[in-house]
Amino acid sequence: MDTTALLLGLLLPLLGTLLGSSFVFFMKKEMPDRLQKSLLGFASGVMVAASVWSLLLPAMEMGEGRGAAAVVPAAVGFLLGIGFLLLVDELTPHLHIGSSRAEGPRSKLSRTAMLALAVTIHNLPEGMAVGVVFAGSGHGLTLSAALAVSIGIAIQNIPEGAIISMPMHAAGNSRWRSFLIGTLSGVVEPLGALAILLLASLLGPALPWMLAFAAGAMMYVVVEELIPEASQSAHSNLSTLGFAAGFVLMMVLDVLLG
Repeated sequence: MDTTALLLGLLLPLLGTLLGSSFVFFMKKEMPDRLQKSLLGFASGVMVAASVWSLLLPAMEMGEGRGAAAVVPAAVGFLLGIGFLLLVDELTPHLHIGSSRAEGPRSKLSRTAMLALAVTIHNLPEGMAVGVVFAGSGHGLTLSAALAVSIGIAIQNIPEGAIISMPMHAAGNSRWRSFLIGTLSGVVEPLGALAILLLASLLGPALPWMLAFAAGAMMYVVVEELIPEASQSAHSNLSTLGFAAGFVLMMVLDVLLG
């Protein structure tokens, strides 16, 4: 595998988060509601398209020739990914942006710490997705297809970084602290990608299961967090348009670079 391409693929999502978090230095304390709805929808569209085009379909294609059994790794892996994120969600004290009620077990953690944990849970499946598609390059997936996933996630991490850092600043944190927290929330992505990449190298035959697992984890985040946040209150139609834009962008990247 091309080491330069691998390093670029692992770091691109973090760079997207860093760029988005820097918006806290250039924008007002509160992000306009219309813009936030659009960006949440955009992130949802990218993640759904990546789950389908870059993870689930390749997982099933790897089982071609086995008839109906080809769908088993995709179906079971997908459900396991959903279950894994559900478990993480239940066992980790966290607070979603815009919410006043913490989720998970009771904790004495600060509001800022629980906000950061919520974002970390959100970013974990994205890192897993990047790691597993790079692990799959040469095993039915191309290096270009893996880079397409990394680029797509990096693009949707730009608005996500802003959505994280700006509410942090509005809650009373300094601009630099908000920027740092927003950026650090993305560190889990290259770390998670590297861990999955190393694991996949040891479990080659399990690659279809791991692709579907990452897809399930990403879909959990979309259905549990992004879509509800994008749909509540006014301007939900903008989130729908954002979803369409994100989905088409990721689909085009996958086709052009796949």
